[in-house]
Amino acid sequence: MAVASRPLARPFASTRGEPGDKLGLTLQILAYLVLIAVAFAMLVPFLFSISTSIKTNAEANTLSFANLFVPANPTLGAYTTVWEANIGRWFFNSAIVAAVWVIARAIFDSMAGYAFARMSFPGKNLIFLMVLSTLMVPGMVTLIPKFLILDKLNLLNSYGALTLPFLTSAFGIFLMKQFFESIPLELEEAARVDGASRYRMFVQIILPNAMPALTALAIFSFQGSWNNFLEPLVYISNADLFTLPIGLAFFRQANYTDWPAVMAAAVITTVPIAVFYLFFQRYFVEGVTTSGIKG
Repeated sequence: MAVASRPLARPFASTRGEPGDKLGLTLQILAYLVLIAVAFAMLVPFLFSISTSIKTNAEANTLSFANLFVPANPTLGAYTTVWEANIGRWFFNSAIVAAVWVIARAIFDSMAGYAFARMSFPGKNLIFLMVLSTLMVPGMVTLIPKFLILDKLNLLNSYGALTLPFLTSAFGIFLMKQFFESIPLELEEAARVDGASRYRMFVQIILPNAMPALTALAIFSFQGSWNNFLEPLVYISNADLFTLPIGLAFFRQANYTDWPAVMAAAVITTVPIAVFYLFFQRYFVEGVTTSGIKG
């Protein structure tokens, strides 16, 4: 007698975890919405600057919601005004100073960081603690002493006043030290067995492996130099040596402010930092995270 075969019953699909999955998905969506809102809030000032920079003076001084981001009569007159006001020279000065900051700190901070991370010498921990303690000293406290020293050295109103006091930084030394400590010692031991000197190990082995940290240091140094306002304001009185942050104040007068020109100069000042960061973003994030969690 043939027995009719019954189809195998499907295993019962467990719904365990579904409420948790839905909650996790909801929280993830909320997190993305919050991040989008924060990103938009960060972009609003930049978009407003671009919008104002292509407005006329009359339109910029009569702000309304209708033309907040879209000018009624767009014009590039503000950029022409800015260019005629010697901003090309100020841009060149900022670029030269920023290049010196980046190159000098990449050399000196990496050398000091390597010494603290790999070398043994008397008082190393105490000296490193003293270096870190300088981070707690406000820059305004040392502003006048540095001014007097530069005056004695006849370096006021020169590129030296904008570069020499900033050739190294405590934060850069700390950043490089932390990253060097994350590099395996076996790399140096193998090189030492092959007869490599300390200098050769540093240049050919350590530095190539420290590119993420060097990139992060370069971005921090470039941004610090590009946005530096207080020291150039105190040390420089010659308009031909102004940097871009000082040049921005040139467009503000006692009773009148040319807002389109100010915003045009601000846009020109902001673009290099944004481009620099976008090109090296991946290395920047890797360098900061590695230096922060290893050591």
